[in-house]
Amino acid sequence: MVKKQIIVIGGGAAGFFAAINVAQKHPGYTVIIIEKSNKLLSKVRISGGGRCNVTNHTFDINELVKNYPRGAKELKQVFSRFSVQDTINWFEGRGVKLKAEQDGRMFPVTDSSETIIDCFLNEAKRLNVKINLDEEVLSIQSSKQTLNIQTTKQTYNADAVICSSGGHNQNKNYNYIFKTGHSISTLIPSLFTINLKDEPITELMGLSVQNATVRVEGTKHQYSGPVLITHWGFSGPSVLKLSAFAAKDFFEKDYKANIQINWTGDLNSELVSSELVSWMTEKSLILNTPLYKIPKRLWAFLVWKAEIPDNKPWNELGKKQMNKLAQILSNDVYHMQGKTTFKEEFVTSGGVNLKEIDFRTMESKIVPNVFFCGEVLDIDGITGGFNFQNAWSTAWVASESVK
Repeated sequence: MVKKQIIVIGGGAAGFFAAINVAQKHPGYTVIIIEKSNKLLSKVRISGGGRCNVTNHTFDINELVKNYPRGAKELKQVFSRFSVQDTINWFEGRGVKLKAEQDGRMFPVTDSSETIIDCFLNEAKRLNVKINLDEEVLSIQSSKQTLNIQTTKQTYNADAVICSSGGHNQNKNYNYIFKTGHSISTLIPSLFTINLKDEPITELMGLSVQNATVRVEGTKHQYSGPVLITHWGFSGPSVLKLSAFAAKDFFEKDYKANIQINWTGDLNSELVSSELVSWMTEKSLILNTPLYKIPKRLWAFLVWKAEIPDNKPWNELGKKQMNKLAQILSNDVYHMQGKTTFKEEFVTSGGVNLKEIDFRTMESKIVPNVFFCGEVLDIDGITGGFNFQNAWSTAWVASESVK
């Protein structure tokens, strides 16, 4: 009996997960990971500030898919086969216990990404998965019953290929896929922070508001949650979520747009005005009375922006000034000029066109026995462990489909 050979392209999260699961299910197969760089599991190492945000404590699939700006519909059936609970069980079955934090992110109890890396490397070694570094795949060609994989070093004959080469921001990284007849959706940055130019609010860097609403003027995109003021502009969960879901709008606007922030959370200017009116009998200084859980320094800035003097008490506040303060609290506007990648965890919207993949198996509809998983697909999630969950689930389905 001829020993089957499976080639996995990419030594990242999805690649290792696919390779390990194929080797586990088919002990007699030769499984080879081909990685074009000299590094393995790079994103795993830096994720979550070096702690590795493995997944998210969101067990309801309908809720889970809401965290994917692209690919939500397709992932529903994938997550029904390999869920968040399956991820937890998989790692714990290999001695890696996970913990959930208050915001839903899940990490190894060791708080170290090395725990996940060691788990993968040990499993790969135990299952005799071969790893070839510094080798780039140039083409995949179908030939009778086998696939020929041409690399910068040699040619492989494989019974199946799993493409898991990650998300990239340059088309050249998808060349070997494009040559198979697949189309690549436009590559657009996702998960980024907002740059401001010459805006004095950046002097408050380090301050955060726990519940603000951020929206892109002229679009339907808006998200609520923590907002962090940085020395270059705005960051924080609500900004990152906005950047992911509004990625294409931001791209079309060349990352120049008016950003509206409601510092009260979700109150409109009329409701804010009516609440401010109730304060207009007070003798205390407006400057010393932060409302809506707004930090003192930010409150002072917003009062200054409303052109209200520092020594003005509430009972001397005119209606015009009151309306201006209400407008700034509920609809403060800043001009975005550019973006900054969130830490080192760049995520790209775009990749292999989802219509060309059978999500029951993760197999190509164009080339038989070629499978796709992870961020190489036109799927991306917001920050919080969702991109890794996509990697684990699609890789698992692909590994189950390899015969």
